[in-house]
Amino acid sequence: MIRLLAALATVPLLAACQADSSAAAGPYAAEVAKAIPMVEKATGLKFKTAPKVQARTKDELRAFLESKFDEDQPALELASQERAYKLFGVLPDTLKLRPFLLSLLAEQVIGYYDPATKVLYVVSGGSGASVPPPDVLSVTITHELVHALQDQYLPLDSIAKIHGDNDRSMAAQAVIEGGATYEQLSAMLGGGNMFSRMPGGWDRVRQTIRDSQGTMPVFSTAPLFIQETLLFPYLSGAEFIRQFKDKRPGQSSLAALPVSTEQVMHPEKLLEKVDLPITVTLPRPTGATVSYENGLGEFETRLVLHQQLNDVASASRGATGWGGDRYMIVTTPQGAGLVWFTVWDTPFDGAEFLSLMSQAIEKRLDLKDGAGGAGATLRYSGKGRSVELVAVTVQGHAAVMYTDVPAGARTRLIDPAKVKLAGIK
Repeated sequence: MIRLLAALATVPLLAACQADSSAAAGPYAAEVAKAIPMVEKATGLKFKTAPKVQARTKDELRAFLESKFDEDQPALELASQERAYKLFGVLPDTLKLRPFLLSLLAEQVIGYYDPATKVLYVVSGGSGASVPPPDVLSVTITHELVHALQDQYLPLDSIAKIHGDNDRSMAAQAVIEGGATYEQLSAMLGGGNMFSRMPGGWDRVRQTIRDSQGTMPVFSTAPLFIQETLLFPYLSGAEFIRQFKDKRPGQSSLAALPVSTEQVMHPEKLLEKVDLPITVTLPRPTGATVSYENGLGEFETRLVLHQQLNDVASASRGATGWGGDRYMIVTTPQGAGLVWFTVWDTPFDGAEFLSLMSQAIEKRLDLKDGAGGAGATLRYSGKGRSVELVAVTVQGHAAVMYTDVPAGARTRLIDPAKVKLAGIK
């Protein structure tokens, strides 16, 4: 998962009419005092202690966030994720992920609630920099106050440091950021079912969030994968919160965190009939060493398909029915490779993914339709790579094994019969 620490400047135009122009002593004391009761009303939760607020120049806040960025996303892990995403074909080979994410962070920094210090930091003037407009400040303070309130009921600092389980981390982040986005809007628009009173309703809110990000120069140049990964917690997370409130009125969404992006994208899989992901454990490869392991989840699986197919409907169809997955970056004598094992709810879901993934491979390697052959094992060669797709059944579940290695390297690196599944549905 690719993530930034700073809050996105979400829908300032919706908050403009609510901006507080009153002055008070202390950093943004009037704005904070006005927002706290609105946030408590929207969330149904009370602050256990008053949040601390400190003003910082943009340079000071950016330096602080860069240090937090390195703490929450260790350099080695971020470098491994970068390599994995490049092997999946969702990031260009020329992109340097860390400096690009830091440039995004610098572009978006306005305010940040730090769970470690329990302080809400907000940009002030200084060094020739101007204070952000009142409407943007109002949105940011309200959004970050929701995070401060969440932190009094959830260990936000621990959640931010989940490693090795990308899908679970992204799902939790979606509820945290989506909750802050939804409750911020609810607080500023008077609470209740406010979206039903707005022209265009929730669809307008989603589009406004996208449009506000598209006006940011660095964000607008980001690859599709980065854009969608950064927007997911705010858009899909807020939609999850909206449906949670509809189906479980009076309950706090913090009491039922989703454990997969599948549950975020399909709230009924948590709010109605619980559908937990299958845990996939891969055996050690033959003739290669493992340098990194993680999983994609349904959302990033959809993005992998979308990157090559450029078709939202096909990508969605191909990722639907995801049951669990695990990938590992391997080092072969010929260079870096990737083994990805996906498990599916039904044989039909597995066959759908196999078909669309084969099309994605053909497009990525500039091959003709059907270049991989036919049957349960498909093989492709192009652009210096050897790729293999294999449909298998493991512990009664349909699965697909994807291997991408340098040309000349062995493609059958693991025995699918040795893959272990836990939490089988």
